[in-house]
Amino acid sequence: MADLYAKDWLDTHMTTLAAWQQDAFRQFGAMIADPENTYPCIPGRQGFLTNNLRFGFAADPRSEHAVLDAIQLLQAYGQCSRETGKFASLVIFFHTPEDMLKSFSVEDYEQLFWSVLTRVIAKDDVPWPPHISKDPSHHSWEFCCDGHPYFSFCGTPAHEVRKSRRFPHFLIAFQPRWVFEEINDSTPFGRNMKKRIRQKLEAYDGIPAHPSLKWYGQEDNQEWKQYFLRDDESTPSKCPYTFMKNKLKSVGVLFHK
Repeated sequence: MADLYAKDWLDTHMTTLAAWQQDAFRQFGAMIADPENTYPCIPGRQGFLTNNLRFGFAADPRSEHAVLDAIQLLQAYGQCSRETGKFASLVIFFHTPEDMLKSFSVEDYEQLFWSVLTRVIAKDDVPWPPHISKDPSHHSWEFCCDGHPYFSFCGTPAHEVRKSRRFPHFLIAFQPRWVFEEINDSTPFGRNMKKRIRQKLEAYDGIPAHPSLKWYGQEDNQEWKQYFLRDDESTPSKCPYTFMKNKLKSVGVLFHK
């Protein structure tokens, strides 16, 4: 059974974790709460410092065990996320073996990311909220699990140019959609937050922000393009989720949506 952890618990029980889990959490803290305050995701940094974030650990992301870990963590998180604070997010660290660290490219991790999300969706039997499209090409589409919509974010050991997407272990974060009720284009607070984040992002990465970064719900926005950003400005011609979903269906995997 995969367990959810809060920062304050991990800070005092670090030695009970496996070595790779200790390293993942320490590296995350060093990145997001760096003394110079350079990390661009302002809500994420605030969430970490105020104990709003929740953490989980999962097996090798290529395995079915990892998918079960992710589902269990998302199910547990969906029940408590609103109680954790306004800067809520779930961060899942996946065990990343040496062979992946040595050989996986950004594109390999991209395929792996979408494979994890697709396999989670295939095992989730709770219908998506009615206002969320099931078509990734629609601007309202969003990854959902156990009836809760999330913005998803991936970090990998292979990213070099986009430092904001680099992490020593394969990482997927899930930010509840309700977090964006105040952080959106319809509020002065949201517009100012976006401007500050973009400025910090360009300074952190040393390159312009990826052109796919837009507001959820914009007519020209496709949310899936923001989940995994490559080191350059390219994006897949079609959503990998659709391809993988159809591939799983062809071998008899049912989707309960």
